[in-house]
Amino acid sequence: MKFIHISDIHLVAQDGPLNGSFPSERFKKCLDDITKWHADAEFCVISGDLSEFAEKEAYQLLKNRVQDFPIPIFLMIGNHDNRDVFQTVFSDYPRDQNNFVQTSFETSGGIFLFLDTKKQGDNVHDGELCEKRLAWLKMQLINAGTKKTYLFMHHPPFEIGIPYMDKIRLFGAEQFLSTLSYGENIHHIFFGHVHRITF
Repeated sequence: MKFIHISDIHLVAQDGPLNGSFPSERFKKCLDDITKWHADAEFCVISGDLSEFAEKEAYQLLKNRVQDFPIPIFLMIGNHDNRDVFQTVFSDYPRDQNNFVQTSFETSGGIFLFLDTKKQGDNVHDGELCEKRLAWLKMQLINAGTKKTYLFMHHPPFEIGIPYMDKIRLFGAEQFLSTLSYGENIHHIFFGHVHRITF
């Protein structure tokens, strides 16, 4: 099975610049490349930091770019995002019963779970999975049974050896790992958040 994983696109309103480049231009080239060479993928996921400043205009730009994308695309929330602002633009986007941007997707290759690790509050960059989100995850894992299961999340649930990134990883990782014990066939955990600017 084939899928595409993108992360940390950091879009800016009005196609604006960021750190010497134009994220919207790079994102368009990325989508064009996927459409040309990888349109046979079952889905695409963007695992958080959809915007840099959580501007409504940036989310509208994102919506305009992905509306004609030829394969299913899943959007996740990162530390630079604002859940409420995102949901004003993507008002019909899947969410759980507590309004977190979490959903599941079943394919011939297994079940994919997309988690919302955005910590509440403005200008907060570390991640969390509160009791409500962990309860949702627990039920998804139980319902998956022995089917292959894959998790996507923005924040890594462990230290990676880069001090300033380790300060803003997912906290409460012990509770997360405990919840994973309800999964019978977890194959892989994907995350974003850790990236470098290149030109």
